[in-house]
Amino acid sequence: MPIEFQDNSDALRTVRITGRMDLVGTDEIATRFTALTAASGRRLVVDLTGVVFLASIGIRALITNAKALQQRGGRTVIYVGDNQAVYKTLETTGVDSLIPLFTDLAAAQQAATA
Repeated sequence: MPIEFQDNSDALRTVRITGRMDLVGTDEIATRFTALTAASGRRLVVDLTGVVFLASIGIRALITNAKALQQRGGRTVIYVGDNQAVYKTLETTGVDSLIPLFTDLAAAQQAATA
């Protein structure tokens, strides 16, 4: 499962995950995702626009990394774009009460740096 990142500034990193965030897919990226999150500084946008399936293990990885970054004084937001399946999954499971969800990239970046 591909995972890419872009440093938008010294304080803001965008991590883009594509594919299936199921048991196999999440295992493939877990270490790299954690490392990219830890090295992000304090602000992170997780781009899930290319995720085609999101299982509970993938949700757990998102929450675990967001909490770890928050403990270091950082902030994580999730950008879903027009990916309604992922948006509804995160909303239904209550993730949106822990990590803000955005359908607009500029709004996600602004919220991450606020």
